[in-house]
Amino acid sequence: MSVVVTKIKEILKESKMSVRELARRSEIAQTTMCRYLTTDTEIPVGKLESIAKALGVTPGYLMGYGTDVSFASKLIGVIKPISKQKLPMLGNVACGEPIFADEKHEGFVENGTNIDADFCLVAKGDSMINARIFDGDILFVKSQSSVDNGDIAVVLIDDEATVKRVYIDYNDDNTVSMLTLIPENPMYLSLIHI
Repeated sequence: MSVVVTKIKEILKESKMSVRELARRSEIAQTTMCRYLTTDTEIPVGKLESIAKALGVTPGYLMGYGTDVSFASKLIGVIKPISKQKLPMLGNVACGEPIFADEKHEGFVENGTNIDADFCLVAKGDSMINARIFDGDILFVKSQSSVDNGDIAVVLIDDEATVKRVYIDYNDDNTVSMLTLIPENPMYLSLIHI
């Protein structure tokens, strides 16, 4: 059985179309259509075009080339455009010992609008590898004045910035008594600020 006949039979089965209906739509005699589908009779190019049109596909699809145009057109309604945004790349941030925070603008990173961030930084070092933050990774950062205990954050202390897991202890008057910055690599010590 040829590829063409196999494809025609698959489409007939999927669409629940009878051979009689295919013959009618393609304006080919039913006996001729049956002969095409049950013997090794080659289907002439003009007839193949009529059959493809009646099935809603291209002749190339029936011959095993390319994709089914009607199938691809069904996907168009499912495909949604991707909205993009550009975020400024502000430089490097330490994943190890804190480094001087220099907010120089080095360009932009284009990404989808589904990322809620204000700017990007490049991770330097290996103190956060167990959190899957590796040297050279681009970090998308949301500016905010506070973080929840256990969050990973870019922390700016004086003029130095670092990426760590943050834990905050508070005094009775709700002021910060201790800030602990914990790396995600046992080779590094926690940083404690009182």
